[in-house]
Amino acid sequence: MRIQFVALTLLAAVTVPAAALAAEPAPLQTFMNNKQIMGLIDKAKADRKGDAPMVAEPILLMAPYRAQLEYRPGNAPAAVHEKDAELMVVLQGAGNIVTGGKLVDEKRNNANNLSGSSITGGNSQAVAVGDMLIVPSNTPHQIIPTGGAPIVLMTMHVPQPAANWPPAN
Repeated sequence: MRIQFVALTLLAAVTVPAAALAAEPAPLQTFMNNKQIMGLIDKAKADRKGDAPMVAEPILLMAPYRAQLEYRPGNAPAAVHEKDAELMVVLQGAGNIVTGGKLVDEKRNNANNLSGSSITGGNSQAVAVGDMLIVPSNTPHQIIPTGGAPIVLMTMHVPQPAANWPPAN
């Protein structure tokens, strides 16, 4: 019995590292230049299926952070991220970002996210190229392109800050 245990232990020691190597996460992507980011807009246009209101393309990844390009030619559903704040930077186009209020036709997408067809009672902020906005966790938000052209954003989900943030002065 002891020999079988030792044999199984050795077998596990040899096969687990090989399996772990095969399942290694993709290398960190910590830099992307402007030309590459602008190329993602063309990729998003090509990747769009039918009249999909939004196509996302990854920009940078370093867990737990993920920056992505969002190409939004149409009105996408409203969302609530219960555990993450979301930083948004407008790269192209213009639109309105509605925050606050209540989701209409709320449904649960997964353990941390809700969606709805729209927002009632929210505040609308007009945005254009270069504008930045951060949406706190648990806040309904919706991006609405204006001017007849898509709005392109860089978004980054940021884990909910600790209870003692911001620090006292």
